Amino acid sequence: MSAEHRGRTDGGHPHLTREAPLSTLCAALAGTAAVRDAVRAGDLVRTVESTRAPLPERLAAGALLGLAGDPRTPAVPALLPVPGGGTTMGLDPQDVPAVTRTWAHVGVEDHWIRKETPEHPVVLEDFALAAYPVTNHQYLAFLLESGYPHRPGTWPLGAYPWQSANHPVCGVTPQDVEAYLAWLREVSGRRPFRLPTEAEWEHAAKGFEGREFPWGDTFRADAANTRESGVHTTTPVGVYPRGRSPFGHWDMGGNVEEFTADRYAPYPGAEPVMDDLSRTLGSYHVTRGGSFTRHGDLARTRRRHGAYPGPLYPIGFRVACDVVTDATGATGHGGKAAGDER
Repeated sequence: MSAEHRGRTDGGHPHLTREAPLSTLCAALAGTAAVRDAVRAGDLVRTVESTRAPLPERLAAGALLGLAGDPRTPAVPALLPVPGGGTTMGLDPQDVPAVTRTWAHVGVEDHWIRKETPEHPVVLEDFALAAYPVTNHQYLAFLLESGYPHRPGTWPLGAYPWQSANHPVCGVTPQDVEAYLAWLREVSGRRPFRLPTEAEWEHAAKGFEGREFPWGDTFRADAANTRESGVHTTTPVGVYPRGRSPFGHWDMGGNVEEFTADRYAPYPGAEPVMDDLSRTLGSYHVTRGGSFTRHGDLARTRRRHGAYPGPLYPIGFRVACDVVTDATGATGHGGKAAGDER
């Protein structure tokens, strides 16, 4: 069944088609004089990821970069190496009251934070993790080439949001993610792409020093696209350079929550926390990182969450890989970005 005819409920009458055809309008926009002039006017990547440019300027550059074709997000995502070894995961139970008090103004409850306890040792192998979450344009390539029938739930009419090409895709399910990964393994020459485990995601976000947030131990509204930023929608990947994580990854705090490979289970020695997620979803994949719809408490590196049904929980993902081969990706932006003035 073609993409144009999916989603019908009337036996095929075109007047009642729910989903719009998948558009490649962005390719046409990239060839317009206005976009070509904007690209010639300056280095958009340098502006997008510069700590010196104000947020409105970074957002404008990101929008143009999305229309022009963002070199940071090729069809096969660019990866950054993450060194493994012995580290810790989770939170000391004695720290729960302090975290709850810090975020009491946004309604954080004690048992939400207890899901992070206790702190416990883990040993990780070296791995690679995508520099950015998977974007709408990367996900479009998967849909067009694979014929996969399900569109992200956040795409109006199921139509590709060409104006948000380099924003993280969201509104996907774990089943959608598995289909994407299977396709990615094929087109990348069978590289072992997968979701990161919870432990890998947390380690990449907080590093060996155990940061409270990907950027440090103090929340900063200018370091992540959370509710506090005032943007209230997804943003192009990488426009919050002050929020970069210890190993160089972008958007590990805010923008969209990210699936991990693991389903929720209590940490060793802890009791299960039966909250709304457990009561509503039963078994569920843990998500990490927070989003533009939620406050900064969810951007904490240890925070465990899930894909609760509803518009307040836009869920995306980034890919991981066991083998650190060509880990900087093909774009040349896998390491320190051109505009990163840290």
